[in-house]
Amino acid sequence: MPLRLRFADEDLLRCRFAVSPLCETHEAVRTLLRPSRHGYHHSWLRRSRRVLSGLDLAPLTLLMPARGYTPDFLGPPPAAPLGRVADFSAEIDALRGTDPDLAFQEMTRSFASCGADPETPARRALLADPAAAVHALADATERAWHTLVAADWSRLRGVLEADIADRSRRLAEGGLRALFDDLHPDVSWADGTLSLRSGSTVLDQELAGQGLLLMPSVFAWPDTISGFAPPWQPTVIYPARGMARTWQTPPRPPSDALARLLGTNRAALLSGLEEPTSTTTLARLHGLAPSTVSAHLAVLRDAGLVSARRQGHEVLYRRTQLGADVTSSARISSYQ
Repeated sequence: MPLRLRFADEDLLRCRFAVSPLCETHEAVRTLLRPSRHGYHHSWLRRSRRVLSGLDLAPLTLLMPARGYTPDFLGPPPAAPLGRVADFSAEIDALRGTDPDLAFQEMTRSFASCGADPETPARRALLADPAAAVHALADATERAWHTLVAADWSRLRGVLEADIADRSRRLAEGGLRALFDDLHPDVSWADGTLSLRSGSTVLDQELAGQGLLLMPSVFAWPDTISGFAPPWQPTVIYPARGMARTWQTPPRPPSDALARLLGTNRAALLSGLEEPTSTTTLARLHGLAPSTVSAHLAVLRDAGLVSARRQGHEVLYRRTQLGADVTSSARISSYQ
């Protein structure tokens, strides 16, 4: 349903970003459950399907309806301070410590939200012993983390942190309007209210001084995910900028001749522009700060070696014909 989050003055000062490996693990499981909606993750899906036969995720999948409520206690908003990434071990320990009464309430709500029969043996077992259910769900989440996410976490974390760096800059330069106007097509900001479009029934929620937590996700696309009733902080999970290129392989090193001509970093950026790419993605692929990439791209653009084109909310850089000729000639000279 459409959700309208109403900000008071105090809420404007309590907006923060966070990265949660626990929540990203649950979004990865969702991606496996509905692979046809996630074309950006073909290579990850192919690799992950090979291990699914030995991975028991049944307790989790019962509480992840395609349309309906997923219990908040499974992935509560992380409490990590601003600028720090939550630790999976701490998050999974917090999940294991969930109050069984709260777990029972939220599991019951989840089953009711999608019309699921709570009397099936598997669902009845969860509700009959919510304390045991919490531990089973935590065990399944931990298995999913180690099998599906942990090996790629450095890559995923890089995308998420780059998104936060870019959006923090937008917030500093243009305030909440600049931040929210660029967040997602279903998100809009007007008159102190953040609106998220979906469905036909409107739900209004006062933030009441709690502020808003924003969490980028590689696996959430194409949706935004919102909610978290008390005691949790209101949260919006949205697709991270640059997530489409998460699984790209690092670009090959530039030729020695090109590096001598342009310098190592500029040569690497020019050589790696095989397709139009944003500053944020280039920063991740090359292990450079976005500001450093921007400075190098400006020099390359002034020299006529790259061009820039706006696409939606992104500026994409690509090699010009001159840039392609220089790169090709340098490669040829390196072999002579």
